[in-house]
Amino acid sequence: MKKIDLFKNKVICGDCIELMREMPGKSVDVIITSPPYNIGVKYNSHKDNMPFEEYLDWMERFGKECFRILKEDGSFFFNIGDKPSDELRSLKVAERINKSFKIQNTINWVKSIAVPEENVNIGHYKPVNSKRYLNNGHEFIFHFTKKGNVEIDKLSIGVPYQDKSNIGRWGHAKKDLRDRGDMWFIPYETVNGNKPHPAMFPVKLPEMCIKLHGLKKGRKLVVLDPFLGAGSTALASKRLGCDYIGVEIDKKYCKLSQNLLSETSLKNWTKNG
Repeated sequence: MKKIDLFKNKVICGDCIELMREMPGKSVDVIITSPPYNIGVKYNSHKDNMPFEEYLDWMERFGKECFRILKEDGSFFFNIGDKPSDELRSLKVAERINKSFKIQNTINWVKSIAVPEENVNIGHYKPVNSKRYLNNGHEFIFHFTKKGNVEIDKLSIGVPYQDKSNIGRWGHAKKDLRDRGDMWFIPYETVNGNKPHPAMFPVKLPEMCIKLHGLKKGRKLVVLDPFLGAGSTALASKRLGCDYIGVEIDKKYCKLSQNLLSETSLKNWTKNG
């Protein structure tokens, strides 16, 4: 048995950097995660308000350990958001992680969008009570790789052509699918009552990341989420037939994700997801 097999398909409670140090190098295919943003979110136990330079140092150490355990052709999808009053925070964090990696793609996760011509607003955002700042309807997903040269499966998350005459016009347009691009509209599902986790991203987000990296035929991907939270990445991995590794420091959220990954919950989620 390979050492990495000891971690597969488990939710492990503990500090992610310490646990990643126990994993063998170049053993993970895909890392998908969203760390605490350090903007004062009320988690169950984590204090989300450390001095910013200290937070940046933490993210840099985290990035180095992710680099060590990721395979040479692996992908690291890193989701982070800002406060409307400081839109550079995410870029400063990405810059620290980029000391180890290369940014191959920058994806904009659009959570809410207004289409005035259609008189419609789609999606959800947290309203900002300010006369100076706009409501923030997007977050970044930075796609890091080791050298910036990993081939991805763009059409796995492709969208149909609006103008069908494009099909067959060029050599690459052989079917009714085109590159989705770097703007991903993924709204939150409506939650009645209190959310189980204050910063849980939709399961569709990690699912699209895994598909974009590419589901290799004959090879079962190992997908890691070092800040598992409520378990979205593990759920997406399981649905796509990948091995997951979930790390979460908060015992309450560990239990939550374990419950969501139970056989009964997974059947319900698969049916409704």
